[in-house]
Amino acid sequence: MANETYVTVRGRLTSDPEMRFTPSGAGVANFTVASNSRKFDKNTNEWVNKEAKFWRCNAWNQGKLTLAENIAEGLKKGDAVIVYAEIETRSYTTKEGENRTVDELRVESIGKDLVFSKPSPQSGTQSQPPQQNQQSQPPANDPWSAGGNNGGWDQGAAPF
Repeated sequence: MANETYVTVRGRLTSDPEMRFTPSGAGVANFTVASNSRKFDKNTNEWVNKEAKFWRCNAWNQGKLTLAENIAEGLKKGDAVIVYAEIETRSYTTKEGENRTVDELRVESIGKDLVFSKPSPQSGTQSQPPQQNQQSQPPANDPWSAGGNNGGWDQGAAPF
């Protein structure tokens, strides 16, 4: 456990997360995050998109922690996300007999990226704005309120 490589990736989900359960009952959510960075070109004075990188991600439920289920229920295609994950390298053999190696992300934490979008309220969790008092008056004994006795100072003569 000493040589893990963790990364933080910002991007968008390319499809809805797929929720599956292993025969032993462990839940896993699989999804892909597309990430493409931008670079400012000083010569043309414009932003240039770099080639997109597609990260295959898997998130597991761990005991009472339901990360996989939360992802499957709370995220959808196109959502901007920030993923903190461990890079895992997996080898496999294709049907044609070729040996391949792929890098995937084992998700530790994920959240919506609110830089370019507003949060969407979940049903039943929308907060109501506080009720505004029609006539908001400070308490009568508040020396810092406008008007009144000016906190014991002479008109316009602050002690500093």
